[in-house]
Amino acid sequence: MANDSTSIESNSELQKISQVIGSGFNGSWEEKWQQGLTPWDLGKATPIIEHLHQAGALPNGRTLIPGCGRGYDVVAIACPERFVVGLDISDSAIKKAKESSSSSWNASHFIFLKADFFTWNPTELFDLIIDYTFFCAIEPDMRPAWASRMQQLLKPDGELLTLMFPISDHTGGPPYKVSIADYEKVLHPMRFKAVSIVDNEMAIGSRKGREKLGRWKRTDEPLL
Repeated sequence: MANDSTSIESNSELQKISQVIGSGFNGSWEEKWQQGLTPWDLGKATPIIEHLHQAGALPNGRTLIPGCGRGYDVVAIACPERFVVGLDISDSAIKKAKESSSSSWNASHFIFLKADFFTWNPTELFDLIIDYTFFCAIEPDMRPAWASRMQQLLKPDGELLTLMFPISDHTGGPPYKVSIADYEKVLHPMRFKAVSIVDNEMAIGSRKGREKLGRWKRTDEPLL
């Protein structure tokens, strides 16, 4: 558990991000990317995602990262065994991702697309979907639709990896507070079962203690 000082620091960070983004989901992301007001951007690949890739602990095959931003994670895990699609609703974010990654050694193993996750229809399904700072960015009443899209986009034996952040008691957003129960509430009806949910020991700065790593598989039986 985070101590009191860490909790205060984390809530302060979340309030600053919320103030920068402003209320509402649609229409603000492109503006923030154009203005360079992106406090959620780590400036590098997410440590735990990069670690899982290097440790050979991620599934191979087609992978989707919605809300990919500058695409650090896309580039970090793309390889001959894993083709990665980075998706974002912001045209500026996608342009920045393409510009910064065009000369990457693995450029033939990933692609960036400007599209809306909720209406986009790919030609193929995915073996793995990674969600980080996407679930918390959408309006809470859109979460059932998020879960439904995850089921639609994943292969029957695919895996959903969720970095659950921010586990917090703050109000408002985005980012909106999340909990394990929030994920279970929308994923269980879609027949997703948690294989594991653990603290992310590699979380950055004030995110430590407020972030869990969840790995989910679809099951044939409905979950109550």
